Amino acid sequence: MLLVHPGGPYWRRRDQGAWQIPKGEIDADEEPAAAALREVREELGVDVSAPLQPLGEIRQAGGKRVTAFAAEQDLDADAIVSVLFEMEWPPRSGRIERFPEVSAAKWLTIEEARTAMLPSQLPLLDRLAEQLGWLG
Repeated sequence: MLLVHPGGPYWRRRDQGAWQIPKGEIDADEEPAAAALREVREELGVDVSAPLQPLGEIRQAGGKRVTAFAAEQDLDADAIVSVLFEMEWPPRSGRIERFPEVSAAKWLTIEEARTAMLPSQLPLLDRLAEQLGWLG
């Protein structure tokens, strides 16, 4: 399973429990599958050509709803190129800094992903394992 580590200063020192699926906002007239393809392109610099398999929707701990998909495709996790975002950093400094949306990506086994992944996204991991026939 490919997971990404969020970029920016808030995630810099977090590892275990911080890795996530690539995700982002769905635009007003956009279908969830189209948004997923766009977000992967923005966050990883990769176009997904494989068919998408729906994993359904979850609600993260902070309340954000995430609609997820799986796809089987080769990807070099070390070669990702993420778009940048701007924010004031340090807070109340008046300085605007730029950070990548994704600082890293890596391939993990289901077992490795279970400890690395953002806890509120674990139901997506279970759904993927079930689709692959890895859960009884």
